[in-house]
Amino acid sequence: MPRDIPVGNGDLLITFDRHYRIRDLFYPYVGRYNHSIGHVQRFGVWADGEFAWIEDDEWEREIRYKADTLVTDVRLVHKGLELELHCSDAVDFHEPVYFRKIVVHNLADRPRDVRVFFHLDLSIAENAVGDTANYDPSTSAVIIYKQDNYFLVNCCDQHKCGIDHWAIGTKRLGGAEGTWRDAEDGKLGRNAISQGSVDATVGFNLQIPAKGEGHLHAWIAFGHAYDEVKDLNRRILETGPERMLGRTEAYWKLWCRKEPVDTTPLPEHVRDLFYRSQLVMRTQIDNRGAIIAANDSDVTQFGGDHYSYCWMRDGALVAYALILAGQSELSRSFFRYSARCIGDQGFFLHKYSPTGALASSWHPWMLDGQRVLPIQQDETSLVVWALRKHFETFRDVEFVKPLYEPLVAKPAEWILEYRDHNGLPLPSWDLWEERRGIQTFTVAATIGALNAAAAFARDFGELDRAAAFKEGAERMRGALKRHLYNEQAGRFARLAVPNEDGTYRLDMTCDSANFALFAFGAFEANDPKVIEEMRQLKEALWIKTDIGGCARYQRDYYHQIERNDIEKVPGNPWVICTLWQAQHAIEVASSVDELRKTVMPYLEWCVQRAEPSGVMAEQFHPYTGDPISVSPLTWSHSTYVVVCLHYLRKHAELTGKPMFKPAPDFATA
Repeated sequence: MPRDIPVGNGDLLITFDRHYRIRDLFYPYVGRYNHSIGHVQRFGVWADGEFAWIEDDEWEREIRYKADTLVTDVRLVHKGLELELHCSDAVDFHEPVYFRKIVVHNLADRPRDVRVFFHLDLSIAENAVGDTANYDPSTSAVIIYKQDNYFLVNCCDQHKCGIDHWAIGTKRLGGAEGTWRDAEDGKLGRNAISQGSVDATVGFNLQIPAKGEGHLHAWIAFGHAYDEVKDLNRRILETGPERMLGRTEAYWKLWCRKEPVDTTPLPEHVRDLFYRSQLVMRTQIDNRGAIIAANDSDVTQFGGDHYSYCWMRDGALVAYALILAGQSELSRSFFRYSARCIGDQGFFLHKYSPTGALASSWHPWMLDGQRVLPIQQDETSLVVWALRKHFETFRDVEFVKPLYEPLVAKPAEWILEYRDHNGLPLPSWDLWEERRGIQTFTVAATIGALNAAAAFARDFGELDRAAAFKEGAERMRGALKRHLYNEQAGRFARLAVPNEDGTYRLDMTCDSANFALFAFGAFEANDPKVIEEMRQLKEALWIKTDIGGCARYQRDYYHQIERNDIEKVPGNPWVICTLWQAQHAIEVASSVDELRKTVMPYLEWCVQRAEPSGVMAEQFHPYTGDPISVSPLTWSHSTYVVVCLHYLRKHAELTGKPMFKPAPDFATA
C-alpha cells in the first residue's frame, strides 16, 4: 500500500498509508530502525456512543500536503458521526518530535462529547521482546521504551495538557489483539504498566458546541533516555506545539525554494510536483548522508527484505538531482558517507545500511566454482561521475580534497585494472540486479567516471593519472561501439557475455537502461546511433494501454501483470524509464516549441500517475494505473527533478533568457 504522506527531518521519518494510518516510524536513522515494523498505528474517534477507526469505509478522506511543505493537509469526514476533521502532521524540522494537530468540526446542531484515540503498536528496534509501556504521572503521558529508545506520547488543547485516557497491555500473545479494542466503547482501562510484547492506546476528550469546533495537538517525542524525552516534552509545552508546527512549515517553504529558479516555463501542476518531489526526496535522506531507496515496509512481504538501504547507484543519481537543485549540503553528506563505505578497496559492494555497514545481498562471491566480485560496477562509476558534477557546480576545493584519493583516484585505478583484453569492464551485475555480464549501461557509466577522474586528476596536477584515465575512457568508448553495437539491429545490446574465444554473445533485449549512452557522456545525444537507440526503445517498451509509460525491458518479470500480450505490455511502466525518454528529448530539442511538445507529455504523465499527495511509486499497473511495489521511490522523484531542471536549462538556452531570477535582497526585504 503506498506511503502517501511521509514526513521527516533526516533523523526521524513517519510514513502513512492511504487510509491515513501511520505504518512506519524510523528513528534515529532514516531507514533504521523501523519501530513499527509495518504494523498499523490506529487513529479513531468516539462520539455519542459510536466509534470509528480511520480505516473504516464510512470515512471520506483527502490526503495531501500544504503547498511546498512537509506538513500535511488532511480532511476527514464521517457523515454517520456528523464530524469533520482537519489534520496537520509534521516532524519538527529540528527536534525529534512528531506532531498531529486535529481540528474537529461538529456538523450536528447539538453540543458533543468527542473523544479522540491514538494507538501505538511498537516493536522497538524491530523486536517486541522486552518493550515496556507505562503511564508517567509527572507528564500525564505514556512512555514506551527499551534500552536506548524512548517514545513519549502526549496531547493538549487550549484548556489542558495531558492525556485523559490510557490503556496499556499485551498484543499478539495468547489471543490478545491489543489495547485498541478497549477504545471502542469510548473508555480505556488505565492499566499503569506492562512489559514484553506491549501496546498502548491514549485518548483525549473534547467538548464541542453545536455546529462548533475544537482542536488538540498530539505528539510523540523521541529520544535515547527517559529524562531526554521528558525534557523534550517540557520544551514542547514551553514553546507551544502550534508554534513548532508553524516554524516547521516556514522552514520547508524556505528549503524547497532556496534557489531562485525561474519555473514559469513549467505548467503549474508540473511545477507543483517539481517542488513536491524535492521534499519527498528529503524525507528519504538520512542526516548522516545515506540516501535511502525507499521506506515502505509493505514490500517486505514479497521477498523477506525491504528497500531501506543505500544503493550507491540510486544515491549517486539522487545526489545529482540535489546538485542541480542547489542542495549542496545534502550532496556533500552523501559523498562523505560514500567515502566511509568504500574503504580502501576502490569499489562499492551491493548496498549499505544507513549507518554505512554492508547490507544484505543476493550477489554471490563464487560462481561456477570461481571467485567473483559481487558488485554492480555502475555503482562505483556513478559516484565518481556525480562527485565531478558536484565539484563543477560548487567548486568547493576544501571539501573535495580529502575525497580525491578514496572516491576518485583509487576507484578510477581499480576501473582500469578491472578490464578485459578489449578495454571493456569485466562482468558484473546489471543495474536491475538480475543478470551478470558487460552491460551497455555499466560501460557508459564507467566512461563517464573515467572522464570525471581525468578532469579531477588534471585539477590536482597529476597529469600522468589524467592521461591514463582519459586514455582508458577513449579505449572503452571505442570498444563499446565495436563490440556492443549490432549493425543488423541498428542499436546497442543491453548485455554482452564473454565467450571462451574472446568474443561476446550479445543479448539484444530492448532495455531502457541504454539511455546511459548519452546520459553520462559516452556519446552525444544527437549521435545518429543514440537517436535510433532511443527511438527503438520507445517503440518496443511503451505501454500500449490507456496508462502508457515505458517499461524497463521486454518481458520484465518483476511484479509482472501481463504475461501474454507482451507486444502491448512489455512490462509495467516505471517513472524513471519514462523520464529517460524525456531526458533525451530535452537534449536533442532545437526549438522551444519542439522542447515543449516532445517533453511535456512525459512530465504530464508523471503528474497523472502521482497520488493526490504528489507521491510517486516505483512502477504502476499497466491497465489501472495503480501503484505497484514501493512508494515513494526516491529515484522516481529525483529523476523528475532532474528532468524539470534540464528542461528549464534547455528552455533558457533556446530563449536566451536567464534560468535564475534575481536573488532577493534580504537586507532590504
